[in-house]
Amino acid sequence: MSLIQQLYGCLVCAGNKFQPVVLLLIRLAWGWQFFEAGKGKLEDIPKFAGILTSLHVPLPTLNAWLAASTECFGGLFLMLGLGSRLVSVPLAFTMIVAYATAHRGDLSSVSGILDAPPFSFLIASLIILAFGPGKFSLDRLIGQCCSRKKD
Repeated sequence: MSLIQQLYGCLVCAGNKFQPVVLLLIRLAWGWQFFEAGKGKLEDIPKFAGILTSLHVPLPTLNAWLAASTECFGGLFLMLGLGSRLVSVPLAFTMIVAYATAHRGDLSSVSGILDAPPFSFLIASLIILAFGPGKFSLDRLIGQCCSRKKD
């Protein structure tokens, strides 16, 4: 095996060991931001519903409650690593709707898409959907407990 292959193998090994920490940091950072954003909207639903009304979103009060609750409670679940893949779907959907409504103008260019506030939230949700919550999560603990009961 060449030196380059050995070095690359070491890099892959180190990356694999670092993955759970990165997933935890993503869950904590963006989960907290989702929670804060959702909590702020829940504290003033009439204001958020007014914004949705101005964006011509149907059933603005209902959608305000749905979006704010998804962000607030989805953020909490994300931080805990509880139902992480499941909760990442409505969180990602909420960010896609944010692009389609409040950030529609940002969709006209790649830089607009990347700079828009929903982008990092959407990417964080998709990362958790694709890779799961990692080792340091309640999902993993529950999975371990369930697999022990089967044995």
